[in-house]
Amino acid sequence: MKFTRTDHMQLLPHMQDVGSDIMDEILKERASYKPEIYTEADVKAALNAKHCSLENLKALLSPAAAPFLEQIAQLAQAKTRANFGSNITLFTPLYIANYCDNLCVYCGFNANNKIKRAKLSDEEITRELREISKSGLEEILILTGESETNSSVAYIANACALAKRFFKVVGVEIYPLNSEDYALLHKSGADYVTVFQETYNPTKYEKIHLGGNKRIFPYRLNAQERALLGGMRGVGFAALLGIDDFRLDAFATALHASLVQKKYPHAEIAFSCPRLRPIINNDRINPRDVGERELLQVICAYRIFMSTASITISTREKAKFRDNAVKIATNKISAGVKVSIGAHGEEKKGDEQFEISDSRSVDEIKAMIKANGLEPLMSEYIYV
Repeated sequence: MKFTRTDHMQLLPHMQDVGSDIMDEILKERASYKPEIYTEADVKAALNAKHCSLENLKALLSPAAAPFLEQIAQLAQAKTRANFGSNITLFTPLYIANYCDNLCVYCGFNANNKIKRAKLSDEEITRELREISKSGLEEILILTGESETNSSVAYIANACALAKRFFKVVGVEIYPLNSEDYALLHKSGADYVTVFQETYNPTKYEKIHLGGNKRIFPYRLNAQERALLGGMRGVGFAALLGIDDFRLDAFATALHASLVQKKYPHAEIAFSCPRLRPIINNDRINPRDVGERELLQVICAYRIFMSTASITISTREKAKFRDNAVKIATNKISAGVKVSIGAHGEEKKGDEQFEISDSRSVDEIKAMIKANGLEPLMSEYIYV
């Protein structure tokens, strides 16, 4: 597939401009953040601060914080228990299509990648939803590849309506939309939207997003605002750690979330913490400089900085790490995960986006949570 190389910082005619200045503030702060300048004293000050400031966050994400990971984890754990008690929310993703119109060099769904493509019909979506609901889960996350041609807004809205028959909470992780389209999804049953910015470095972003709508950096960055303007209850934020300097991207992610929360105080804020994973036809894709200790440092820094935000730990990570994460700082975990298209049925129809490391069932994840003295929670919402 061939693309015209567009200016990655200019919105295309069909892309809504919400007139936000949040992107400019994020880019300014990210450019000025120098992790190497922070000291042991800065980290200690952050640990003792009554309220975690931006400077405290920078210190907690810095290399100087590495020797203090145990203390950071203890503080994060205390804040997690204070805000969420012993509850750990469970959910699972449902991939309904893997067609994509973008050229992202790190992604298995890349439009030029030779994989088995598929899109579920209404009947197949319903069958998947029914099968998943048997596990007792009450929250589902609907995902597609980023192809408006093959996975239209109407198609996704219909999937949300079908999902609402089986699940109390429905999230979507799809290509960015204008606010009127988010309003349609919300009316159809979607409660929240998650968007991975991938990296907050515009220069690196341009180099790895070679074509398609995803190439347009500001449209992606402002997606959460458009989702809230469309009526969504919550929005999720993430950088794909390992694409660029993970400390700078983690800082930018947290800053982005905090600025949106200040502008939209009613919004429920969530973080995901994914690292790069190997993909089909590209064995060179692996996290850069982001080991498990570094990932835990990021997760704990998020918790200390935004104590009431939801934090999800991905099946990209190994079971042991996920088990420890829920004991410390994350309050949400996926279970019974299958990332190929149609995988909850008799056989998969399309290939997966990336490899997972934890394939445990819902019952196995529930047992793990209980073994750690915590309580598995299917949904915290009551609809009247």
